[in-house]
Amino acid sequence: MSEQPSGAPGVRDLTPQEVARGLEEGRVVLVDVREPNETALERFPGAVLVPLSSFDPATIPAPPGSEVVFACRSGRRSATAVRAAQEQGFAYDSHLAGGILAWKAAGLPTET
Repeated sequence: MSEQPSGAPGVRDLTPQEVARGLEEGRVVLVDVREPNETALERFPGAVLVPLSSFDPATIPAPPGSEVVFACRSGRRSATAVRAAQEQGFAYDSHLAGGILAWKAAGLPTET
């Protein structure tokens, strides 16, 4: 298990490399919970957009066997999304620690 520096119980931190590998292998569904005005400027390639302001985990297209990973700008809203999904009975527990900032710092591509 990855460390939980945010101190959020039930939230598993994934590195940008772990998420990128999961996307490449087709086993991760990356869910960007940022708002449309943010994703219009820059977004994760292949991410599903489910803004936190209108968050409904039931709308996430999660094929059986896939891992849902939440992402945002810095990791705070994605951790909130994990907890919100869990409160609604979903077993999602993963988020991209550091968000798109960490993703870019790791040299991974974004779309504009």
